[in-house]
Amino acid sequence: MVTIDAFMAISDANRRHLLEELRRGPKTVNALAAGLPVSRPAVSQHLKVLLDAGLVVASRDGTKRIYAINPGGFTRLNIWLDQFWTE
Repeated sequence: MVTIDAFMAISDANRRHLLEELRRGPKTVNALAAGLPVSRPAVSQHLKVLLDAGLVVASRDGTKRIYAINPGGFTRLNIWLDQFWTE
């Protein structure tokens, strides 16, 4: 399994858009592709990067793959960002 750095994964505007959509709830690739000016295969490639970074998870529902946010995947991002805040 390839591990992608979470910071690299969120550096792309399309992937950030996908994360924002998934924050509202689990969705299929087709539902996610409807909101972007890129092809369905491109959305699938972006989702693969997010999966490899551990930021999203996928489950099967028949022939569909349902994508959702993986809250645990954001832990490393949160820890790194929190060091910049002071009380």
